[in-house]
Amino acid sequence: MDRVMIVDDDESILNALRRLLHITPCLSGGKLFKLTVDTFSSPEAALEKARHTAYALVISDYRMPTMNGVQFLKKFRDIQPDAARLILSGYADLNGLIRAINDVGIVRFVSKPWNDYEFVSTLGQVLALRELTLENQRLADEMRLSKGDLSPEEFERKRLEEAEPGITKVHWGPDGSVLLDESLLDRP
Repeated sequence: MDRVMIVDDDESILNALRRLLHITPCLSGGKLFKLTVDTFSSPEAALEKARHTAYALVISDYRMPTMNGVQFLKKFRDIQPDAARLILSGYADLNGLIRAINDVGIVRFVSKPWNDYEFVSTLGQVLALRELTLENQRLADEMRLSKGDLSPEEFERKRLEEAEPGITKVHWGPDGSVLLDESLLDRP
């Protein structure tokens, strides 16, 4: 089951998409399955959740008051580089879309209002492409591992980080201890 994050400052959009994805199965890679959907009206709250929860796909509104979709997706990509990224917008800002494609590697642009069938079909295609890309990366990593170009530790670190974002990031205290609370890093 794939987990999807949707970020939009309009609660009615979030409710409509949550309802649509709750009742409509998604077809990806020849498999029919339900998506787990997390919705956020705040990009900051979404980024905090992304630090601890793995997502296959993130969909962001382009225009939001505190952070636009490109800025949000850049930060999200830093946390989870392997998640597929889509922009959802009611505005046809060609320069913004080009920037989104170039800066954050969005896979698709979905316009508001959307056609439900096309929206769900797009998600299935994007998730299938993501699975294929991840499989290619895994096979390439296995080849590099067998040739000695990648250490077993780095191979395992990549696998763990994909499964559990942030698990391999360790914050060390000045005395060499492991800090579980990042806010303690700023203390003397």
